[in-house]
Amino acid sequence: MRPEKNNNSEATLQLIRGTIVKKTKPYNDIDLNSWKDYDHIETGTLWTFSERAKGNGHKFDYHGNYIPQIAEQLYSRYTRPGDIVLDLFLGSGTSAIEAVHMKRRCIGVEIKPELIEKVEEKLQDFDNDNLTRLICQDSTSERACEQVHLALDELGEEKAQFLVLHPPYADIIRFSNKKKDLSNCTSTEEFLEKFKNVAQNGYDCLENGRYAALIIGDKYSKGELVPLGFYCMQKMNEVGFKTKSIIVKNITGNEIGKGRASNLWRYRALAGGFYIFKHEYVMIFEKSKK
Repeated sequence: MRPEKNNNSEATLQLIRGTIVKKTKPYNDIDLNSWKDYDHIETGTLWTFSERAKGNGHKFDYHGNYIPQIAEQLYSRYTRPGDIVLDLFLGSGTSAIEAVHMKRRCIGVEIKPELIEKVEEKLQDFDNDNLTRLICQDSTSERACEQVHLALDELGEEKAQFLVLHPPYADIIRFSNKKKDLSNCTSTEEFLEKFKNVAQNGYDCLENGRYAALIIGDKYSKGELVPLGFYCMQKMNEVGFKTKSIIVKNITGNEIGKGRASNLWRYRALAGGFYIFKHEYVMIFEKSKK
């Protein structure tokens, strides 16, 4: 995934005792002396992808999993090879699969045991270096945080270096019949309180000075827009995260059920006075260095 060295780069190289020194940040391996070589890495706040990346273990076999290109972009910007990515809503394993491909490690927490089994099956084909640890647990619980710390200790680390949160968009899709599943919350207020518990666990398990990403969308309820993304951003701030960026991404590749279903939603939009969601947010946060 790292770009090849460009010998004709116009960037000024720092020379110390005749050795070329890379100019990098503590949280990635992007050489800022050769910044023009990284045009594959997004730096704008509007991301559009024409289709979902497929292959290499990635499948659209679970409604609601985010596209692999998001993980690739985030890992390139905010991690180094060998860093640990913590995903507290692992789902069908996009975070873990892409972490292995990019030589990162991953700790994934998922409440549904059948999904843990599916991800384990996917990883069998290419996780030869045992880079992942999967935990079946309720991410809102203290027990989940304890098990993450045990996994970190097993991997020789005290904290994770990057946090990914891709929660259910409240009750838009119910992912299980488990009471502790956030998609089964009976109100937005309950959802947000439970999400805050997950955000707190993530904050406690993340290394100081490192970054987190929240992938989230909004919802409609009773004819009114519920800005779920911004409510969740507020909960991230309440536990201590500082908001760095809000990226708007098209949802191409995420949706199931086009054609007649799309026509139905178009009719509903025209009749109900609202617009159909074509985007979601990728919100970037930083944990203080202190």
